[in-house]
Amino acid sequence: MGHGGDVIQELTTDHREVTELFGRIESAAPGSDERKRLADELTIELVRHSVAEEQHLYPAVRKHLPDGDALADEEIADHSRVEQLLKDLEKTGAEHPDFSHLVVKLRVEVSEHVRDEEGRLFPQLRDACPQEELDALGEKIRSAKKTAPTRPHPKSPSTPPANKLLAPGTGLVDRARDFVTGRGR
Repeated sequence: MGHGGDVIQELTTDHREVTELFGRIESAAPGSDERKRLADELTIELVRHSVAEEQHLYPAVRKHLPDGDALADEEIADHSRVEQLLKDLEKTGAEHPDFSHLVVKLRVEVSEHVRDEEGRLFPQLRDACPQEELDALGEKIRSAKKTAPTRPHPKSPSTPPANKLLAPGTGLVDRARDFVTGRGR
């Protein structure tokens, strides 16, 4: 799938990739190393996506939509639940009985979040925000994902300015850990 375009196209592409990763995890043999590898890949993608949304999408939602504060707060609460599930999954081996249960819970949370964003938030943002700004937000999202953390940090700040200040450093540490351990290859 190709990345690019405005913020809505970029994030929708991410959503499709995550959906595909869930399918690959569920198709992998229970308890296999491949299942854990795919769960790590899913975690990396979801964390990067969430951090980028919190840094750039939700501030735009707050700015442009009449009920933007409530919508952004709701989406951030969804992220918090997903991030805790990712943390639990990270600590659970693929052979553990809870692994499949956590993947199912995660898929339900993420699917509901995606449906809400694509069915409610994105259409409202497209109607309220000039195309030039949507395009610029797409670039900001792509840029943020390059430096975002790759591991769940449920206690990290989820709103600017603290998240914009801390995420690149946390991302650097996460990518160094990933390099040393081979995670995400």
